[in-house]
Amino acid sequence: MIIRQRGVALISVLLIMSLALLVTAGMLRSHRLVLQISAQQLHQMHVRQLGFSAEAWALQLLRNPELDEQKTVNLAQEWARSKPPFEAQNGDIQVSIEDLAGRFNLNTLFNNGQIDQVTLERWSRLLAQLKIPPLDLQAMQTSSPAGGLSELSQLRLLPGVDGEVLRRLQPWIALLPRDASLNINTAPALLLMTLEGMTPSIAEVFVSQRPAQGYRSAQAFTQDPLLSGLGLSSHGLGVSSRWFRITVQVALGQSHLRLVTDVERDLKSRQLTIVQRRLLAPLESDISR
Repeated sequence: MIIRQRGVALISVLLIMSLALLVTAGMLRSHRLVLQISAQQLHQMHVRQLGFSAEAWALQLLRNPELDEQKTVNLAQEWARSKPPFEAQNGDIQVSIEDLAGRFNLNTLFNNGQIDQVTLERWSRLLAQLKIPPLDLQAMQTSSPAGGLSELSQLRLLPGVDGEVLRRLQPWIALLPRDASLNINTAPALLLMTLEGMTPSIAEVFVSQRPAQGYRSAQAFTQDPLLSGLGLSSHGLGVSSRWFRITVQVALGQSHLRLVTDVERDLKSRQLTIVQRRLLAPLESDISR
């Protein structure tokens, strides 16, 4: 009887110990999981902090008084040439600043409810360069509110515009106020090809020989000897800008971040207004590095 009781007691002790071990193992697993999640969250916070620090550095560049002193925006200025002065250990940080006035401003297609013919012809040339069929401008005008388009996705309302068309257009167009001119000091060759008489070869040569400090006026641009005889119109062209896009890309371990910030610069106060800030999916080229 005593032996049987001892056996039952031993089994009870073993069961209690087994239960305690199971509970302890479960607690350890939960603890490890919490630690892993916390480590991942801290890592993601670090990646975001790097991204916002790089953005703050770029914003400071755009406050440089040289933009006011020179009266023009060009690719020789500090905002276009500088590289971030910091690095991420075991990672990579890239920052680019783009003048959005160097893109085709869709909102200039309509002036007081009427289609601007010069801008329309340039728009048609851009579509041809991108191998996109003509788009229904009347439908575009209908979908455009009084202040103009504000989101690229609004173009999806037009017949024939799908994701692929938007993908082709996105790098070359901007949605700025109607008074924003195309900055010929920062416009790439493909945008210059939309101008009257500008062939691909002339545009490429022009970009390679464009004055380092840019042109002081649109008239000086149209009178450049390199462009003589083309019949260029200065309509819709300019040499300055208030709108910029900051793109920050951070790669740290397996984590990637792409932060895109559009800003508008007040010409009098030099204050910057963040128009929109987006955290986007990283590009495939960034992931494959």
